[in-house]
Amino acid sequence: MTFALITHVSHATSQNKYFAYAPYVSEMNLWLKHVDKVIVIAPKVNAEPTTIDIPYEHDNIQFNTIPSIQFTSFKNSFSSLIKIPIIIRTIFKACQRADHIHLRCPGNIGLLGCVVQIFFPKKIKTAKYAGNWDPNAKQPLSYKFQKWILSNTFLTKNMQVLVYGKWKNQTKNIKPFFTATYRKLEIIKPIKRDYSNNLKFVFIGSLVDGKRPLFVIQMVEALYNQGKSVRLDVFGDGVLKEDLQNYITDNKLGNIMTLHGNQSKEIIKEALKTAHFSILPSKSEGWPKAIAEPMFFGVIPIATSISCVPFMLDNGNRGILIEANLIKDVVIIENTLKNVDNLESMSEKAANWSQNYTLEVFETEILKLLKHS
Repeated sequence: MTFALITHVSHATSQNKYFAYAPYVSEMNLWLKHVDKVIVIAPKVNAEPTTIDIPYEHDNIQFNTIPSIQFTSFKNSFSSLIKIPIIIRTIFKACQRADHIHLRCPGNIGLLGCVVQIFFPKKIKTAKYAGNWDPNAKQPLSYKFQKWILSNTFLTKNMQVLVYGKWKNQTKNIKPFFTATYRKLEIIKPIKRDYSNNLKFVFIGSLVDGKRPLFVIQMVEALYNQGKSVRLDVFGDGVLKEDLQNYITDNKLGNIMTLHGNQSKEIIKEALKTAHFSILPSKSEGWPKAIAEPMFFGVIPIATSISCVPFMLDNGNRGILIEANLIKDVVIIENTLKNVDNLESMSEKAANWSQNYTLEVFETEILKLLKHS
């Protein structure tokens, strides 16, 4: 089977291997191990792989480089418009050769893939929509357009669209799905935490406005100023890193907070084994691994009520739902900390739920999607 992978994810090369963002590649490797040939259509950068990049595991990869496009300013919008015909032609040729077409959405390249796939109604197709599928969510017009095409069974045929969460009034090709990080052999019984002292908080994610990392810092700072024994470990990198470090320094919080930057899966895994809470007050999410991964080890998630997060947290039974309002949210956490039995129950429920979503289960579901190709 020839498998065409159309994605906006940037790739790097090293030692004749193609590298990209580890969580994405880890997932794709589960697909690729069951196909004979892979055609990747994606942007490529002239840089060495970073610490959070890993390679595809396949011996027969044909990489078709396309330019990245963005529409954040007049200048790059004009440049991107010129590039679009080249990208569409590359995607079209790959789809002609493929037995199975796989789109990664949302994104500008995914949008173009959505349009091109219309001309291949008889080919088996899948699309992974890794963003927020909530029909009522406020999103860019390009995201809404992708969702409309993917849901339109007249334009989009022979495709299963994998989305996070179960939503009402969806077309028959929309399939609720999930993602996974850990294997069955990595399941452990979470340690019993002491919630009366030395509370460890973690944040895992990009240091960008959409993830609200400053809000996380201010939340832990507020608990600290109220006399709580707390610590915050921040894992991730991004444009806000310098501003966040300056805030920590200016407010003399260096003794309780550390920005670790991007770290390996194993380092983060060790941190999660003893952490009490993970905080993710995002503005938008799909299936946030920054929630599911900590839950796997009994870490109680604290997250905004967006996308499928209420489902993941069972509406507050296996985690704490917040509003991204500092004063209100600190009160919510303080009140929750008063009930140790409830916290222990949350931790246990979080682990029991997350440990159902192993890579083995994930791969089984992927095989079902590939079997007709």
